[in-house]
Amino acid sequence: MPRPRTAFHELTVGQVADRSGVAISALHYYERQNLIRSTRTASNQRRYSRDTLRRVAFIRASQHVGISLATIKEALDQLPSERTPTPHDWARLSAAWRTDLDARIAQLQALRDDLTECIGCGCLSLRVCHLTNPRDVLRHEGPGARRLPPDPPSHASGPVQNGRQDDHTS
Repeated sequence: MPRPRTAFHELTVGQVADRSGVAISALHYYERQNLIRSTRTASNQRRYSRDTLRRVAFIRASQHVGISLATIKEALDQLPSERTPTPHDWARLSAAWRTDLDARIAQLQALRDDLTECIGCGCLSLRVCHLTNPRDVLRHEGPGARRLPPDPPSHASGPVQNGRQDDHTS
């Protein structure tokens, strides 16, 4: 069922949810975190300015690349509140994150490369693993995988699924 129309410059929470693909509950959460703003009608219904759609898109895109909501909020606080942010505004904000993202990419690439070595070595003892035992520092503690958790007790409380113990506590 189509939602009722409001003034051209204002959107209801349902309209923002429909247009952005974000759940209403997420929009309320973003508002509580001061990532987006609304005004209230005389009957206490939320109304959002049209630039909220761009802000929500920016939040989602930023989250998708691993930026925290706190960092996103810091960025959004730098945007003008009296006008819709321009492509230049967005470019300036995203450029500030480039160094952090490049560092994270390098870290992930190193992890990927070390993980490939670890899987390829076949040592099983992790004696030469660059991930869990760099420079074989754990050799002094004895043989075997020193950082892996001990085997679960045989009287497990639930079935093992996908290699993990299901203890029904979650």
